Amino acid sequence: MSAMFRITLPDGSVREVAPGTTPADVAAAIGPGLAKAALAARIDGQVRDLNRPFEGDTNLALVTAKDEADALELVRHDLAHVMAEAVQHLFPGTQITFGPATDDGFYYDFAPKDRPFTEEDLPAIEAEMRRIIARNEPFTREVWTREQLIETWKKQGETFKAEWAAELPDNEELTIYRQGAWLDMCRGPHMASTGKLDPQAFKLTRVSGAYWRGDQKNAMLSRIYGTGWLNKKQLDQHLFMLEEAAKRDHRKIGQEMDLFHLQSEAQGSVFWHPKGFLLWRQLEAYMRRRLDAADYAEVKTPQLMDAKQWEQSGHWGKYRENMFVVPDEVPNTEDEGAVLSGEGDLMALKPMNCPAHVLIFKQGIKSYRDLPIRMAEFGCCHRNEPHGALHGIMRVRQFTQDDAHIFVREDQLVDEVRKFCELLDSVYQHLGFDSYAIKLALRPEKRFGSEEMWDWAEQSLRDAVAATGRDTPEYGWEELPGEGAFYAPKLEFHLTDAIGRTWQVGTIQTDTVLPERLDASYVGEDGNRHRPIMLHRAILGTFERFIGILIEHHAGRFPLWLSPVQAVVATIVSDADGYAEDVAATLGKAGIRVETDLRNEKINYKVREHSVAKVPVLLVVGKREAEEGKLAVRRLGSQAQQIVTVDEVVAMLREEATPPDLR
Repeated sequence: MSAMFRITLPDGSVREVAPGTTPADVAAAIGPGLAKAALAARIDGQVRDLNRPFEGDTNLALVTAKDEADALELVRHDLAHVMAEAVQHLFPGTQITFGPATDDGFYYDFAPKDRPFTEEDLPAIEAEMRRIIARNEPFTREVWTREQLIETWKKQGETFKAEWAAELPDNEELTIYRQGAWLDMCRGPHMASTGKLDPQAFKLTRVSGAYWRGDQKNAMLSRIYGTGWLNKKQLDQHLFMLEEAAKRDHRKIGQEMDLFHLQSEAQGSVFWHPKGFLLWRQLEAYMRRRLDAADYAEVKTPQLMDAKQWEQSGHWGKYRENMFVVPDEVPNTEDEGAVLSGEGDLMALKPMNCPAHVLIFKQGIKSYRDLPIRMAEFGCCHRNEPHGALHGIMRVRQFTQDDAHIFVREDQLVDEVRKFCELLDSVYQHLGFDSYAIKLALRPEKRFGSEEMWDWAEQSLRDAVAATGRDTPEYGWEELPGEGAFYAPKLEFHLTDAIGRTWQVGTIQTDTVLPERLDASYVGEDGNRHRPIMLHRAILGTFERFIGILIEHHAGRFPLWLSPVQAVVATIVSDADGYAEDVAATLGKAGIRVETDLRNEKINYKVREHSVAKVPVLLVVGKREAEEGKLAVRRLGSQAQQIVTVDEVVAMLREEATPPDLR
């Protein structure tokens, strides 16, 4: 008789089972309710198929819908396979490529036989997916050889899959999953059958082009996206959020408010219009006041630096593909010959400010008494992002960071990080964000520095967050293995916006590598040279992206102190023009950003137009208001109006227009 396997459950109890037993069998033995609820199994921490037999003694936890992250991953992976089968059934001759789960759904890349897919095809594909789900086909796992895979794909005319299979390593266990007659290469895991999916909890959302293996030299494929959830309620909530997100799209609102534009002549760079730059200036002035109060010294560093400097810092080897490289030579101005000789030394536009800040630190001898040194820069940087990755002002090539580097002694680090966390919390509150999560990104696989250094740096950040009392579930405290920078662990700060989306913006990183590579030092109390620890930190991240987040969070309805135009004085009749201009002048002297609208248009038209432009306060004046020295005040989003005097409006708006740090 074969030896029994010992299966340890989460409560510590142990069950002995025969070889060939599956997690599904254990679930059924515990009770019919669990057998029905179980979606997959976590075997020694790894999610696996419910019907895959145990291979030895193991720890078992059964995955149900209550384990939402795991359950959603399974659902979305299953839906990708179901969609691929549906597409191949409806459009014979279509080839399949890859179909992963995503953060909110799934997609699959196809090579159609006759024409690219369009959004008109999606309803038919959805209907076919529901038929496949209703068939309740089991997902079955099989181990194949590479030769079997290649032969099968070639026989089925799947040239893309055959190409990929030919590159798979011989020493790796290669698996396929079937649902009925349809199959695909896949590592898994999957749920027990297609019937475990809720047929009302998914929706196909859009179609786009995608290159095979992400290379524009390869064939263009059709990518179909979908969103998938555990139940219809979750789907409806997500679709509502998408609808809200579309209304709040910063590109749409930016155009309505005349804040900025983008165009192909400057890929990934923003053309800020006067109103948009007013918003920028308010944000920058606020941040500068906060930094001044926190004892930061502001600096300004060069855009172009010699490649040798980037080699020394380590960025040339790790980051060069994202840098704009510039030859240090005078271009040829003659019609004949190449513009550049190719012999000039190389320089690069800075993608970050940190090496330049170390160079400032190195000017003159620093003592242990001088630390901490807090060096801030609203530094304009450039990164060579692929064109396809650019997105409005959220992801750009030219950007300005609210960057700072703090040089500290070891004994100062925890307290300095604590102070940063408290400053960041205050800034986010002032900008209208009540909720954010703190994550600790730990050492990546490829990194500089010793294990001892990483142990110390990671623990220091833990201690600093603990000192603020924010290492709690309320602040979404979580550790992220492998997600630190190549030179340092980091704290990440993830904002939650008005419709529940999260945005990673602030960060602080503990770095001992760059001071070593660039030979930065201070004289310690013992008279010897010591390396400072360098804290890389940002609160907003970049002005461009943060303004995009602000636009979408507030739906363009900024707090009055941030609004580019805080009030518009609009006339009902031309007889009130002079009075409107006097009111605007009075408000302007009181520090209110005000405009007048004296156009010969109906007042309802003016109200509608300024509402679209998200003007917070509309001050309406007609003949009666001019005679009585009063104004009709209309707030954005409200139908009500309030009749007040000019002095009352000035007092009311002056208070609201004062930045929160000055109140």
